[in-house]
This record gives sequence, C-alpha cells and structure tokens, in this order.
Amino acid sequence: MNARKYLAELLGTFLFMMVGYMSVPALHAAAPPAPNILVVPFAFGLGLLAAIFAFGAISGGHFNPAVTVAMVLDRRTTPVEGVAYIVAQIIGAIAAAVVVMLTVSQQAVADGITKPGTGISDVSALVLETIFTAIFLAVILTVSKRNATMAVLAIPLTLVAIHFAIATITGSSVNPARSIGSAVVGGDLNQLWIYLVGPTIGGIIGYSIFKLMDGGGEEPLV
Repeated sequence: MNARKYLAELLGTFLFMMVGYMSVPALHAAAPPAPNILVVPFAFGLGLLAAIFAFGAISGGHFNPAVTVAMVLDRRTTPVEGVAYIVAQIIGAIAAAVVVMLTVSQQAVADGITKPGTGISDVSALVLETIFTAIFLAVILTVSKRNATMAVLAIPLTLVAIHFAIATITGSSVNPARSIGSAVVGGDLNQLWIYLVGPTIGGIIGYSIFKLMDGGGEEPLV
C-alpha cells in the first residue's frame, strides 16, 4: 500500500539526515577536531547506505526530491506518488534537524546549513549544484536500471565522491530536502533557493543525460 511507501521515504530520509546532520556537531566536539572533509562526506554517504538497506526495498529509496523528480520523468513513479514522496522526504529531513536542535543545539543545525564557501558566488554555487546533481542522477538512473545489485553501493559512494568534490565549495547538498531541513530549523533561509533550484534542474538534466545515453535498451552494460 502507498502509505507504507511514504512512511518508508519519511523514515529513510530521517535516518539519512540524522547521520549526516549529527556529523557536524560530532566533528566539532572531537579532540582534536576531526577533518570536515572526511567526516561529513562519509557520514552522508554511509547514512544514505543505511537508509537504502533499511527502507529502500519498500519505497525504492529516493530520499531526495531531485531523485523523485527524475523518477517521475522516467515514469518509474507517478506524479501523485512523487508529490507524496517529496512531502515525506521534507518532513523526514526537518524532523532530523529538530532532533539535533533539541539534543544538541540550534547552532549545531545552523552549522550544517548548505551555503557557498568563502569567495564562491551564489551563481557559481548554483551552477555546481546543478552539474553535480545531474551527475548524481545519471548514476542513480543508470545503475538502478542496469545493475540493481550494485546500486546499493554505487549510489552512496557517488554521494561521498560528490561531497569530496564540492563540500567546501557549495556545502554539497544535491538534495533539496537536506538543505530545507537544516535551513528551516537552523533559522537561515537566505540562500536556500540555490539548493532548491540547482538540484531540481540538475535532476532534470541528469534524467536527460540518462535517456540520451541509455537509448531505451534493456540489455546490461558491459
């Protein structure tokens, strides 16, 4: 039943974001402080891995509105179901941020808000978020169709790689729900638009790349 899928998306996104959001105060509390460029990428990647294992078989394991948009375009999900998935993902992300706020502090949530790094313009951050979300979605759509067994590892590892590439440049969102949760609860919506527009457009571009390269064939890639 659909309600089970929606709950799986909510709980999966909650799990994913709890691991990712908590990595920020955790690295700050480490003595000596742990390197951000290692802790946060692996936290988000492994958090996604855990969410996929726990809930992916029920809902398909989107946990990201950009993924859902691409899945709707590829007709793997209906538009109505897609809207419900996105609502569930946003609720899950906000709930995770609220837990971090209540157990640690609002500042711990605010420290994890995605925003451009020093010297990076909003436009540059927007372009990079768009490009890297497109890359992410091209991988997700391809591996989930061609080799579903490997998808459970390929997708989280791609997210880790993306974080290594742009975490200090854009905050490495590639996921509107991730940015909404920390921005809303952390109390800073000023640059949230970058992480709504960029990943959404990136999801559409990623789908377009997938369709161009896939050619409609069903045979496995070799």
